[in-house]
Amino acid sequence: MRNILLSIAVLTALMGQTHSWAGTQTKEVIWTGDRVKEVIRKVNTYWQTNNPAEVRSFWDNAAYHTGNIEVYKLFKESGSRSLESVDKMLDYSIRWAEHNNWKGATEPDPANWKYKQYGEGQDYVLFGDWQICFQTYIDLYNLEVSGERLEVRVARAKEVMGYEADSKANDYWWWADALYMVMPVMTKMYKLTGDTKYLRKLYENILYSDSIMLDQETCLYFRDGKYIYPKHKTDNGLKDFWARGDGWVLAGLAKVLQDLPETYVRQPFFVEKFVNLARAVAKIQQPEGYWTRSMMDPLQAPGPETSGTAFFCYGLLWGVNNGYLQRKEFAPVIEKAWKYLTETALQPDGKIGYVQPIGERAIPGQKVDADSQANFGVGAFLLAACEYYRYIE
Repeated sequence: MRNILLSIAVLTALMGQTHSWAGTQTKEVIWTGDRVKEVIRKVNTYWQTNNPAEVRSFWDNAAYHTGNIEVYKLFKESGSRSLESVDKMLDYSIRWAEHNNWKGATEPDPANWKYKQYGEGQDYVLFGDWQICFQTYIDLYNLEVSGERLEVRVARAKEVMGYEADSKANDYWWWADALYMVMPVMTKMYKLTGDTKYLRKLYENILYSDSIMLDQETCLYFRDGKYIYPKHKTDNGLKDFWARGDGWVLAGLAKVLQDLPETYVRQPFFVEKFVNLARAVAKIQQPEGYWTRSMMDPLQAPGPETSGTAFFCYGLLWGVNNGYLQRKEFAPVIEKAWKYLTETALQPDGKIGYVQPIGERAIPGQKVDADSQANFGVGAFLLAACEYYRYIE
């Protein structure tokens, strides 16, 4: 017992008396920009130290890198005192991209490209889970500071997304996750090329998504067509909205609005969708600050979940920071979510816990605890933390 107490005392001394590391906080934290950056650095260093960069470019890894790129942007724009370590964080994403030859799925012949069902094969080129990597590739292309932008970084993105934008099909985004995976790719492609065909396809595709997943009564999204109420219900007979699924959508809309021209004729459509979803999400936050996996039925899979909560926190923070949401209305929701993320999800060593494993719904009895971590959960946390820095600064 004495050794345990001594270890806790040493850990507390190292971290500072008012830091909000899980399990060590003794009084209310007053957050500063430096403290938020310290959390960001701790979380990202833990992940990169314990996980290789050289992994495939599928959605889960790619979602992490959307957070890592945001960390790099934040530390650069805010004048970090240790840019060398930040450059190493960026190098982690470059190594990942180079390992994958700046591609998603690699099938060369468009005649063989698929998307109409889930698939991890290299022929699922048009499936959104293989396209989210293009977000980071385009960002790395734009961040090139050597004086020469390397076309190889965006060549595959132009090939694949150009093909999709020119196609007549509009049913590419048949599951909620795709609205984070690919919507921002479309707006990034518009900014990269100046071609409005990407904005047209963005609008056409989301209209299809809305027709099969959007619940008009609540403004929330079902994960996909299998979960539409009343065909599918929770065990208690309620509508079953999956937190991470709606988290993907809110975060995706925030990223779209970052790059969407205010003069674009459909911009008000996306703003209204973002605001409506933000308000719907805020109404069903749990008192402890998190959202349960089945958002409107906490009993379906009780307890905290980090990935959905972090994506919601990011989306709400971005909306407030950029004037789309009112601070007075959303500040209480944001602060409770941030408190959960830093006092429960964040572990003393920098691990982000309570992340539901890969799946598509709230599963009764599924174990989610402090040791439940995942790449996409870390990415979501980093996005939220970067926006929280901007929020308090």
